[in-house]
Amino acid sequence: MTPSVMGGAYAGLWPGSEPAAERGVRVEAVSVQSDAALLTEVSRLADLGVVFARVAETYPLDAAAEAHTRLAEGGLPGRIVLIP
Repeated sequence: MTPSVMGGAYAGLWPGSEPAAERGVRVEAVSVQSDAALLTEVSRLADLGVVFARVAETYPLDAAAEAHTRLAEGGLPGRIVLIP
């Protein structure tokens, strides 16, 4: 692991490329893929009220830095939403 990671983050681009947890660095793997059919179904279920996103606070887009600070403080009972 490079010294430049101190206090920062590491992003791996292929599976298995995460570094071993060293010097207190938290390592997390995330896999993302698009699925239009699934997103359409989730949208339909949201419209029906079957699934929902709990919104804790909203901020105008130009207050994104403030929203990020609030998110880092933790303790929110839901998501923060930025409004364009």
